Amino acid sequence: MCRWAACVAFTVLWWWAAARLLFAPDAGALEGAVAAGGWGLSVLPVHCLPKARADGALAAGRWRRAWRAWRAWRAAREPGAE
Repeated sequence: MCRWAACVAFTVLWWWAAARLLFAPDAGALEGAVAAGGWGLSVLPVHCLPKARADGALAAGRWRRAWRAWRAWRAAREPGAE
């Protein structure tokens, strides 16, 4: 419950700052800092997981093996390769 209250409070604070920046001619550095800070937090990848725990994660070295297989396949198809 406390976490939701904090989220709502920070959301209201961000909207207040954004509205002041848009509509109040005397908005200053405080509103700008709050709005920029809230936007900066929104672009953080907070929902990322370590690769080993992610659904559908690819094994380490998968691209390297695929690249080598493709190169071998391409070399076998070149004219004169038998």
